Amino acid sequence: MHDISQYQDFFIEYLKKQNIHKEPYNLYEPIEYILGLGGKRIRPVLTLMAAEVFDTDYTAALPAAMAVEVFHNFSLVHDDIMDDAPLRRGQVTVHEKWDLNTGILSGDAMLILAYQYFEQYEPNVFRNLAKLFSKTALEVCEGQQWDVDFEKRNDVSIPEYLKMIEYKTAVLVAAAMKMGAIVAETSEKEADLIYEFGLNLGIAFQLQDDYLDAFGNPETFGKQVGGDIIENKKTYLYLKALEFSSAEKASELQKLFSLQLEDNSEKIETAKAVFNDSGASKATQDAIEMYTFKAFETLEKMDINAEKKSVLRTFGENLMGRKV
Repeated sequence: MHDISQYQDFFIEYLKKQNIHKEPYNLYEPIEYILGLGGKRIRPVLTLMAAEVFDTDYTAALPAAMAVEVFHNFSLVHDDIMDDAPLRRGQVTVHEKWDLNTGILSGDAMLILAYQYFEQYEPNVFRNLAKLFSKTALEVCEGQQWDVDFEKRNDVSIPEYLKMIEYKTAVLVAAAMKMGAIVAETSEKEADLIYEFGLNLGIAFQLQDDYLDAFGNPETFGKQVGGDIIENKKTYLYLKALEFSSAEKASELQKLFSLQLEDNSEKIETAKAVFNDSGASKATQDAIEMYTFKAFETLEKMDINAEKKSVLRTFGENLMGRKV
């Protein structure tokens, strides 16, 4: 197997060879733009890695990895529209750089492009990839809708929130890994176990993303720090702060998260102080660690050698400790 940076390089080399620059340019240029913004390429790396975990050369998984990355970026384009986000990976978002209609249409095209990459596989593998992909894509939409719904609710529970991030984020991480297993044509049992590994890792990843949204370095995070606070999102940080606060403090926090302001700097700092003082920040970090270790427990059930388990464990540890 290779290390993470090598898988990233392999995927980027493959990405650069894709013929996306075609007419009409106003449809495809935004696709080239968002795919070229960089990012960690976590999901396609997991697809390549999973294929090699099950003794198949990573090159066989490149089209599936590309499908995962295109779909992920499609979801980002539409998420940024819904969130009215100005930045993505430190750069202007697609709908801001072009316009709203272009963002919608280019995003739609990306969803179709993602499916087309599966056409490079034999019928049995194609069918299994497409079936998993369809299920996952719908779950991502369901998770996004729950995310939107929660902004208008004051009674969101922590189990509801965890289900939302499982669907919005974790299922795609899990599917990325299972796609590598499908390409490798491993057993259903092993494919399901690596899906479970990815699912727990994905939940840890999203909790970390929520934490960094409030406490990340704006120079390295790549998104608008405090964006979830501005949008009044009921994150794990927020829900834990409510749980740990007195009735009076909880009421103040709920009021804060009902405001729509022109200048949000004071709102962001106030919310961050509540997260720290209540113990919500520590609880969120503990949850990140817990889900990461749940993923590691799944590794022990897999019928793969110690070296491969070590590679997957290292990936999870790096993810848990990320700053961007």
